Amino acid sequence: MNRHTPLSHIIDVTRPSVARMHNYYLGGKDNYPADRQACERLLEHAPSTQILAVNNRRFLQRVIRFLAQERGVRQFLDIGAGLPTRDNAHEMAQRYSAEARVIYVDNDPMVLAYGRALLEENANTAVIQADLRHPDAILDHPRLAELFDLNEPVAALCISVLHCIHDDDAPADLLRRISSRLCSGSYLAVSQLVSEDATVRRVITGLMRDSTAGKWGAVRRPKDVDGFFAGLDLLEPGLVDVSAWRADPRLGPRPRTQEWVEYGGVGRVR
Repeated sequence: MNRHTPLSHIIDVTRPSVARMHNYYLGGKDNYPADRQACERLLEHAPSTQILAVNNRRFLQRVIRFLAQERGVRQFLDIGAGLPTRDNAHEMAQRYSAEARVIYVDNDPMVLAYGRALLEENANTAVIQADLRHPDAILDHPRLAELFDLNEPVAALCISVLHCIHDDDAPADLLRRISSRLCSGSYLAVSQLVSEDATVRRVITGLMRDSTAGKWGAVRRPKDVDGFFAGLDLLEPGLVDVSAWRADPRLGPRPRTQEWVEYGGVGRVR
């Protein structure tokens, strides 16, 4: 891509993308009318969706802080990273250790273009094009081999990405394939949109699949996500609404969502 070519000539701005919708909910500017219209349609069915996006971002911040400060992790693999925003993963991790290395992974062309321009700020940060559905392509990527030592602990961050994976792609198996490649003492952090209400799951899954031309998996049940951590040692407080995961009471009451929640936690590789 020529650096002078507008992104609107490279990507389909008439079709909403999950990454740009998330950017809109977080107050970003890297989105288009189609994304904003899809967000407004979603809010009609799930008015607390914007609060949910904020809760999820705060969860990512707490996970990185905990793993960097208390567990000494220095390698972070952010899979399905989404568009750059304020306080990105490498900024958080390198705040606690200048030696922290962060690799962002995404398959969205706009994420890659913006990520490479805005996130690769130093030699310890990289953005690679890969897909969660192909774990070995991520872990065998040349840039990962340059930056990471897989004999040392890695934190694999799958934050708000698994609901983009279809059931036919077996998300639990994908996560097991990732964790099986990581050494003992590594971590897997996951959040996934869930609801106990079958109507909510059906309506929102259908809406998002239609809006994104099928680039959406499913809103799942909490018990479906429980299986994502098979074979890992769950850290306290286990699998929860992520707004409650090691929440800081000094920040006041956590915002609550009604129709659905981001559900997940962190597991340690044995």
